[in-house]
Amino acid sequence: MNTPSHDPDELRCAEYALGVLDADERRQIEEAMQHDPRLAANVARWQERLVPLSEDVGEIAPAPYVLARIQSELGFASAAPYRPRARLWDNVRLWRWVGIGSSVAAVVLAIVAVVPVWRGPVAVPEVPGNSGYLVANIGREDGGAGWTATVDVQRARMVIVPASGTAVAAGRSTELWLIPSGARPVSLGVIAADRPTIVTLPPARLAQLDPRAILAVSLEPYGGSPTGQPTGPVLAKGGIGGA
Repeated sequence: MNTPSHDPDELRCAEYALGVLDADERRQIEEAMQHDPRLAANVARWQERLVPLSEDVGEIAPAPYVLARIQSELGFASAAPYRPRARLWDNVRLWRWVGIGSSVAAVVLAIVAVVPVWRGPVAVPEVPGNSGYLVANIGREDGGAGWTATVDVQRARMVIVPASGTAVAAGRSTELWLIPSGARPVSLGVIAADRPTIVTLPPARLAQLDPRAILAVSLEPYGGSPTGQPTGPVLAKGGIGGA
């Protein structure tokens, strides 16, 4: 019988992808990913599985009186609190515990349902110098962390994770470029500056991802470069290595 993995690192990566860690814990993982390609690959796998699920979750705005009471308890509201007739479903503490219980249940369900199960070795296409994953730390021009790119060679997918949000002005987009050795830049598409992006790689592009290639991010007009080549400033760039 197959048994789900309970590796603490896997659980930490899953919690990061689900967005349930606090700011300090997220920062620790983001800093560790800059130096640990295997950790970056694990996070990328979890984001690839879980990020699409968020597209099916709509936003639910609380009723005005619920928001007012929450703000009052947190010290954000200076005016006298709104006092409607007390009802069970208006109890802030009840909703707080319901929210915590729902979050914990979601994490447990996602981990039990998605944690990898060992089913024996999987054949990976031959790519010299890597173990099935390629990783690039795309650093900013000022020396700061920019994006981490993890390529799943077997699935021909790249997950781009921003180390920290980059402010992009209205009407502008960040675009990812592959620069093969001795060749012109090739666009891999527009990527987000504040959340992970999954890029599908055609066979021709996958074959160009080698240690001599460079990944770069440029600032372009909204929707991407109109010329097929970078037109704006380069925000970040980095080489590619095996995980």
